[in-house]
Amino acid sequence: MTKKTTVASGTLRASTITDVAREAKVGKTSVSRYLNGEMNALSEEFRKRIAQAIHKLDFRPNLMARGLKRGRTRLIGMVVADITNPYSVEVMRGVEAACQQHGFMLMLCNSSNELKLEQRYLELLTNYRVEGLVINPIALPEEDLEAISRSGVPLVLIDRRANRVKCDMVGLDNDQAASLATQHLLDQGYTAIHFVTEPIGLISTRLERQQAMHKLVAASAGRCVSATSEVNFNDAATLDAALRRCLTNNDARRTAILASNGRMLLRVALALHELGAKWPRDIGLLGFDDPEWAGLAAAQITSIRQPTFDIGHAAVEFLIQRINGVATAPRVLSFPGELKIRSSTQAVA
Repeated sequence: MTKKTTVASGTLRASTITDVAREAKVGKTSVSRYLNGEMNALSEEFRKRIAQAIHKLDFRPNLMARGLKRGRTRLIGMVVADITNPYSVEVMRGVEAACQQHGFMLMLCNSSNELKLEQRYLELLTNYRVEGLVINPIALPEEDLEAISRSGVPLVLIDRRANRVKCDMVGLDNDQAASLATQHLLDQGYTAIHFVTEPIGLISTRLERQQAMHKLVAASAGRCVSATSEVNFNDAATLDAALRRCLTNNDARRTAILASNGRMLLRVALALHELGAKWPRDIGLLGFDDPEWAGLAAAQITSIRQPTFDIGHAAVEFLIQRINGVATAPRVLSFPGELKIRSSTQAVA
């Protein structure tokens, strides 16, 4: 239990540097030097008396105040679009591991896919004087990101691209990954590929995956066609209608669904199950993110695996370099995706 000091009013308060100095019979400057690790500036006797006073009073320094005074808080802020998304969880593990490695503490905020909340959290983190920001935004306007950049706070974007903002970006090589997935479906004899995604809007990741899929299908010389359905995540009726169209079209063309991310893959798989559809008998199924359940015996869904831990770790490495003064041009680090082939896309005899 932290010991308290009685003040004139009779109330109790936490011990201060002044209390430590009085107990140790030294000046406050000596205590400050001790707390800042400047041991060479203190005699052995002073160091001993200060240590004993700190122990006796159970003194706890105000690290935030000390950090602000020195211009360093050792805090890194992170805003994620959806903390329930397995992708976000794995990225956060990488971010936290890198923060611990470099002696920083992570302040995490979940925007729950709400733009106003995302903007509010970024404002709060900036006001808390974080030394850098890692952001996995939903659709944050670039002018908001530009304002952060102009404030002097280094930032790194994860899984998003911004054309006007001068900052580092780390994420999946979406062109490579979507092309890998599409080519696999073409090789398995699918003649129609349907990209099912949440509304694309300003989300660069969804757009890049869609464009790569359409580009490769267009190069197939007519042996395959492609389509896109944008579905609000909780709009079961619209998703059901899109999947029914895919199943109907399968009578004329062998159709596969390419789900834009792990959350959408789960919704598609559950909806197909409700419709009584089986993969790959009735339709092919492939998704991004390779969630753990995709490999279960009852699922066996082909997926694109992302090195999510490495993405988070690399983002903080970039951020630490910026905090330490690296002033190179903005960098983009794109990790390749890995195709995990399972029975949901296999050729049907």
